[in-house]
Amino acid sequence: MAEDATIELAEGEEQHLANPFVQQLVKQLRAQDTHGAWEGKSDLQLLKPYVYTAEERRAIPIIGDPDPEILWRLEIFYSAVAVAVERETGQMVSPMMKMSHEGFGRLVLIAGRLVVVNKQLRDVHRFGFGSLAKLADAGTKFFDEAVAMIREYPAVAQYGA
Repeated sequence: MAEDATIELAEGEEQHLANPFVQQLVKQLRAQDTHGAWEGKSDLQLLKPYVYTAEERRAIPIIGDPDPEILWRLEIFYSAVAVAVERETGQMVSPMMKMSHEGFGRLVLIAGRLVVVNKQLRDVHRFGFGSLAKLADAGTKFFDEAVAMIREYPAVAQYGA
């Protein structure tokens, strides 16, 4: 991928940049830039590794091992969900990921003793979304489910806090 690659937005997709999850993901990515190498990059350039065109997805082999950069992007994605949930609920949320070298594993987000997100992962080397809208929808779905779970079981989420 070119260093200055950006996401091609479809008509009306600009609104997804204002999505609270997408904004949190951008904040998480910018927080990783300890040397300022990405200061000149736009939000769309930072988000580009999460969004694949159909041609880019076809170029990824069906079977493959995830490289460290993909695992890092996966962790940042779910960390953004966790921080967004923390901000909404006031409950500390911790991500935990166990991954095989082949790209299969599980990710959970935990609040207290409550598992608020439980995601079976497979084909992690192909982790990405077809558009900014799909990226925003996926993050928002996890966020909504986690917040609903914490609100349904507050005593379990607050256990040990």
